[in-house]
Amino acid sequence: MAGRKTAGKSKAGAKRSAPGKSIALEGVRRRIDAIDARIHALINERAGLAQQVGISKHKDGHTVDFYRPEREAQVLRLALERNKGPLRDEEVLRLFREIMSACLAQQEPLKVAFLGPEGTFTQSAVLKHFGHSVRALALASIDEVFHEVEAGSADFGVVPIENSSEGTVNYTLDRFLSSPLHICGEVELRIHHFLMGRMDNLRKVKRICSHPQSLAQCRDWLREHLPDVELVPVASNAEGARRARDELGTAAIAGDTAAEVYGLGILAAQIEDRPDNTTRFLVIGRKLFAPSGVDRTSFIVSGGQTDAPGALYRLLEPLARHRINVTRIESRPSGRRKWDYVFFLDIEGHAEDAGIAKALASLKKRASLFRVLGAYPRAIL
Repeated sequence: MAGRKTAGKSKAGAKRSAPGKSIALEGVRRRIDAIDARIHALINERAGLAQQVGISKHKDGHTVDFYRPEREAQVLRLALERNKGPLRDEEVLRLFREIMSACLAQQEPLKVAFLGPEGTFTQSAVLKHFGHSVRALALASIDEVFHEVEAGSADFGVVPIENSSEGTVNYTLDRFLSSPLHICGEVELRIHHFLMGRMDNLRKVKRICSHPQSLAQCRDWLREHLPDVELVPVASNAEGARRARDELGTAAIAGDTAAEVYGLGILAAQIEDRPDNTTRFLVIGRKLFAPSGVDRTSFIVSGGQTDAPGALYRLLEPLARHRINVTRIESRPSGRRKWDYVFFLDIEGHAEDAGIAKALASLKKRASLFRVLGAYPRAIL
């Protein structure tokens, strides 16, 4: 009996405490509503100031005329410096990126071409860099992306340049040899691969369609879990997802965005062999931009007789003398004559920085071909 009375008092106490908890919860919700109203007012105020900046620059200009990647990079770095949690840095960056994207697109959205079709990792790179308030134009090839930006049909383009596991996308490099476009930015995207399809288990998978690089990046997982399944290389992961949607027994390897776009179920998540698998993308445009403070410069150079002893050393020596860090170097056929090569280099810093400007001027005097492709903010996360 005593136990039952104690239980009864406990239940009564719980009932009595419920209204108090409800009142407290309502108080928290009212505070959240008030904060939301302040945030909304501040965002509108920011949008108004962004509009004034655009008008002061050129009242008849287009959105691309007001886009400043170096300024956006500075804003994002300040947001990271201020961030004390509980939101993660990635979430803070995404929020500020979307605010800037919406403010910039008040009159018209930026038009950004990318290597499609819809649902590719390149589209994810577009949204990570520019936010969702852009008009993303999916194109069939890297060449078409360059062409649309060159013609002014797109304001910027986004193309893959290298993967941490599989190396360089050579076609992108080669396209710079004939294009007047510049590199305006870079995006680093952590690549997670998902096996997807219309079937409900792995035993029903007869073939897997995906881009050759994605198949290569998942080869160990595929060898262990699906050793007898046919692997079919296709032009893009999105094309693989489309075939998985339309063909019985076909699955695809792609990003999770493709599963949403093509209505597929996830059969296995994050099947990439390396957890740090990352692809770097370049943002291409028609002009160069000012320093942001944390930059990278890319250029092409050739010494003419690349088979002569010490030819490469002679080109690189000014960089070493000025203590400039080379982060990447690639050689590609020049297309001018057989066995003639050009070198693509990435260095830390902006081309307008005093030391770098001196080094590049010295290097240019030694080169038969030299062109700065771009000086742009380094990727943030």
